[in-house]
Amino acid sequence: MATQTKCCKTSGPGYGTPLEAMTGPRETLIYVTCLYTGTGREKPDYLATVDVDPNSPTYSKVIHRLPMPYLGDELHHTGWNACSSCHQDPSANRSFLILPSLMSSRIYVVDTKKDPKAPSLHKIVQPEDILEKTGLAYPHTSHCLASGDIMLSCLGDKHGNAKGCGFLLLDSEFNVKGRWEKPGHSPLFCDDFWYQPRHKTMISSSIGAPVAFTKGFNLQDVADGLYGRHLFVYSWPDGELKQTLDLGDTGLVPLETRFLHDPTKDTGYVGCALSSNMVRFYKTPDGSWSHEVAISVKPLKVENWILPEMPGLINFFLISLDDRFLYLVNWFHGDIRQYNIEDPKSPVLVGQVWVGGLVQHGSPVVAVTEDGKAWQANVTEIQGHRLRGGPHMMQLSLDGKRLYVTNSMFSPWDRQFYPELVEKGSHMVQIDVDTDKGGLEVNPNFFVDFGAEPEGPSLAQEMRYPGGDCTSDIWI
Repeated sequence: MATQTKCCKTSGPGYGTPLEAMTGPRETLIYVTCLYTGTGREKPDYLATVDVDPNSPTYSKVIHRLPMPYLGDELHHTGWNACSSCHQDPSANRSFLILPSLMSSRIYVVDTKKDPKAPSLHKIVQPEDILEKTGLAYPHTSHCLASGDIMLSCLGDKHGNAKGCGFLLLDSEFNVKGRWEKPGHSPLFCDDFWYQPRHKTMISSSIGAPVAFTKGFNLQDVADGLYGRHLFVYSWPDGELKQTLDLGDTGLVPLETRFLHDPTKDTGYVGCALSSNMVRFYKTPDGSWSHEVAISVKPLKVENWILPEMPGLINFFLISLDDRFLYLVNWFHGDIRQYNIEDPKSPVLVGQVWVGGLVQHGSPVVAVTEDGKAWQANVTEIQGHRLRGGPHMMQLSLDGKRLYVTNSMFSPWDRQFYPELVEKGSHMVQIDVDTDKGGLEVNPNFFVDFGAEPEGPSLAQEMRYPGGDCTSDIWI
């Protein structure tokens, strides 16, 4: 971690390398974005602080809530003002958590430095300012840059059209600077992005048009071209669109996008939700980029559902800091999978656990095996609680041994596919990870019930540690 002498700091935030980060202190706090937007409860979304220190008397409990000042935000992803990409800058501090609001287009800046257990609101970037200077709306993913700026993907214009999407830059004081990409180099669609400076490349994904996905999922919208299937390869940090990769039917609705953490590596993955494939992207000998399916989750044949086959719906994944393991969720099926990716071209499944889903015991939906037998997943109750919804957001401890999981994806989709989740609220669970041979097991001692919140059941999504993690920190 950043070191300090008696007179001055000698390095910036985070760690010098991903492997160094794995030796960092165990997490004791985690920040969780929680929603009332879309639940029918006229309350503001909030940032929850959860105690994850097993030696604390408030272990696995919400110890603080910071409500936003507006209604209807839909907090979703979060990012930092500074991370390991700023490690060489002693003047940089990881002090502020960036909270983009997907539906209202506001961006909240939260001070986590003054009191890590009780963060406070520092600044609001209003949507009018963003629109006036950039034309962008629907902010999604946030990453800090080594320059001190903050970059956010924005999924459309104010009307929800994807053709208005692009990348927003905020300066170190959280003022709107403009767009990152060069004029005329905006992608067809936006969603997530990750940059790998040593290869002078940024790659972004493409969920689809907000006018479509904010109303819930309609398969006709896919046929009508309102959802994406492309990766966009940009020069870094220049913002010139160099290449567009068409993933075809094997890459429908590509979402989370991540390079390997080792900054020398020229490969990464994107999770394609509707196709339920993990697609690997990589640099070819001639310097261009290509792709291939690395993991494929087979759909389940089902009864009593809207379609005869149910995709896994991979809507989140992450990579351990040593680049040994990839973890993915199947939001519909309800399982979390652990793959060994020491050979990035040939991932090997080494762990799997069910923590919800549409085909768990007690659900009206039944899977049918190849030999015609009915099957439902056996999902373990935790502290007497039946697990609702399906796994979505994850966060891995720095040492790779603990995986935290929440279960809200996006309130319109939650309401459509898991109405009980909207009614009764989310929960957060912890999975113990075998980092030697592989393996996943639910920790029975950890359970955060967001259905028991003081203002009523809420939906829990992104998680962040105060000191950084494997889904926010990038090394240069």
